[in-house]
Amino acid sequence: MPKKNILYAQSGGVTPVINATAAAVIEEARDNRDRIGKVLAARDGIMGALEERLIDTSRLKKSEVAALNHTPGGVFGSCRYKLKSIEENRREYERLIEVFKAHNIGYFFYNGGNDSADTAWKVSQIGDKLGFHVQCIGVPKTIDNDLPVTDNCPGFGSVAKYVAVSILEASLDVMAMASSSTKVFIMEVMGRHAGWIAAAGGLACREKGDPPQIILFPEVPFDKEKFLDRVRQSVEVNGYCSIVVSEGARTPDGTFLADAGTTDAFGHKQLGGVAPVVADVVKESLGYKCHWAVSDYLQRSARHIASATDLEHARAVGKGAVDLALAGESGVMPVIKRTGNKPYRWKIESAPLSRIANREKKMPKKFISADGFGITPSCRAYLEPLIRGEAYPSYGKDGLPEYVRPDFVYVDRTLDDFEF
Repeated sequence: MPKKNILYAQSGGVTPVINATAAAVIEEARDNRDRIGKVLAARDGIMGALEERLIDTSRLKKSEVAALNHTPGGVFGSCRYKLKSIEENRREYERLIEVFKAHNIGYFFYNGGNDSADTAWKVSQIGDKLGFHVQCIGVPKTIDNDLPVTDNCPGFGSVAKYVAVSILEASLDVMAMASSSTKVFIMEVMGRHAGWIAAAGGLACREKGDPPQIILFPEVPFDKEKFLDRVRQSVEVNGYCSIVVSEGARTPDGTFLADAGTTDAFGHKQLGGVAPVVADVVKESLGYKCHWAVSDYLQRSARHIASATDLEHARAVGKGAVDLALAGESGVMPVIKRTGNKPYRWKIESAPLSRIANREKKMPKKFISADGFGITPSCRAYLEPLIRGEAYPSYGKDGLPEYVRPDFVYVDRTLDDFEF
């Protein structure tokens, strides 16, 4: 019997280090050639798996795989597509099994967040029902840091570093201009229901009065009058006010401040930009000149300032996924368990996908200051180790990072076309 192949796929929004996870999967599988065949990568996530668009990573040079460690984006392509239950759409699951059979796939690794964990969990349950056993491993990734069980999510540490550095640097700019120009700066970050990324901005506040003076969390209902009073106080005392606002900031009745009235492919509310909304509130009520910025894709693609700790985590879960597969496990995810803070220590453990799929980990109350506008010392103790260290990419003679974009070789297709 030929050795079973791995099918690896990336899903959802990408991170600065998701390709490092892919590199670790490929390298670990190559180190276990006696037990594993090839690593195939689905182009554009689960959609590519269904369409039989599979990349043969065995054709990648060792140097190209190594370069993935320092390349942002999702090199194999990602997607936002959620499988329905087998009762609702049996056809998709039958197609997956056809693809698995056609390419001797015995292991399916899905590298993503909450919804991706759900997909991996569903696929892990249907293989035996449809007569083809496949081991399914969910691999953690999400800048939102909202997966339960795991201490943190690969990708978050680098985004946290970017956000903390960005609000620190932008605030120095505002300080310089505040006497005659802009007095309020607002930086919007991602985080639909959980304020982990917004909290990371608080790392820039080392001493009382340091920026950001205000953080707006999804977990704390927006109180307009309380907020405006705090802005006024900061301007009067510091001469300016820097604000980090999560895209998921909402009113006491649960309405997003930036609700665009549409939904994405996963059924989540599409948020239309909360920074300008907050800026308008400040200008209309207090008359201060405001500038605002939406970090958007910049925060999750900023590989040039990635956290070395985050890179280690990303590679560890990739290696962990292969180890779990070789141990015969399925329906699980390699997760990070923190074992110490001083010094920071951690290890990889296994957790069932049933405890992770479709669940969110929000900021605990003990991490948010009593006034609702900052982080606590315990939050700082949690966050600081995750942004430590720098893992700079190599730079070319033209002054730009040397990111890899390989010319992929696809395996031959053997099945009929698939239509969604």
